[in-house]
Amino acid sequence: MARISGVPEGTRGGARLGFFTRLLDAGTDGQRYRAALEQVRAAEKLGFASLWVAQHHFDRDEGGLPSPFPFLAAAAVQTDHIALGTGIVTLPIDDPVRVAEDAAFVDALSAGRVQLGIGTGGTPSSFAAFRRSSDDRREIQAEHVSVLRDAFAGRGIRDTELRLNPPAPHLGSRLWQATFSVDGGRRAGREGDGLLLSRTQPREPGQALHDVQLPIIEAYLAALPSGVEPRILASRTAVVVDAADLDETWRGAERGIRRLTRTFLRRDDSGDLRDLARASDTHLGTVDEVVASLVADLTLARATDVAFQVHSVDPAHEVTLRSLELLATEVAPRIGLRTGAEAARELRNLGADIDV
Repeated sequence: MARISGVPEGTRGGARLGFFTRLLDAGTDGQRYRAALEQVRAAEKLGFASLWVAQHHFDRDEGGLPSPFPFLAAAAVQTDHIALGTGIVTLPIDDPVRVAEDAAFVDALSAGRVQLGIGTGGTPSSFAAFRRSSDDRREIQAEHVSVLRDAFAGRGIRDTELRLNPPAPHLGSRLWQATFSVDGGRRAGREGDGLLLSRTQPREPGQALHDVQLPIIEAYLAALPSGVEPRILASRTAVVVDAADLDETWRGAERGIRRLTRTFLRRDDSGDLRDLARASDTHLGTVDEVVASLVADLTLARATDVAFQVHSVDPAHEVTLRSLELLATEVAPRIGLRTGAEAARELRNLGADIDV
């Protein structure tokens, strides 16, 4: 049995299984949202511990969800256990007070299931519409994070006597920071936040994804305050199919994999499709094939949470549902990823004692 091991000391065993979506199913926008909600319901029934949704402004082909909290509110009333995460809110171009209010509302509605992932954003062209400059995003981020922490801690917001309503005293301990850098990992650790690692991590040709991400994890763990449990989520692409559906799924994946190679990795996309899939860390195949490729990813051995998305393969909705089933019932047990309501509850309780 192949198995991922080596999660950081202090975790409760194997990493928790998560589901990540960019809401890119075919159809109208409404059809996309309804398909994604069906996938979320299926993920909870299958024991996925967490749901993570991406936020993207303006570019429909990059992501289908400009505002994550209305979607998470809909998911909250259709589920009971699964954690509801943002991966990520682009904080420099959002008003942090509204982010705090929206997150607090969904947290109350879901009985404390929100996991708030934040980042500086990777699409500079989006900033102009919000009267912001991408060049200033790190300074704005630091200011906005401070507003979030004050709001969640019950302190006056922006030097006023105003307090967050509804109150959300535990959301400050359920913040996660996305980063591509060692310095960013160190900052997330020092502040006691979770660490979000992306499948689109920039790297040089020939570098494995874990070559770049393991130093980020080490910096995060070294900076984490004593007694604070690590939270390290690795987002990965995995589409698991039955052997009879494999060739058709590969054919449908070609456009997305080549686009990912060209845009995010900035590499020539004219090579063999399966070679490009390996280079872009796209785990597409049967149960045995996906297990073998995931075990080779050393980042996963250090993660506390692993969230799988189908993008940029973007298969048909039915294939996504089957992939979720195979991930939960076949892949997860073989590589030691944990499922079930108890794993989801762990996320709600982690970090509850952090002084924010």
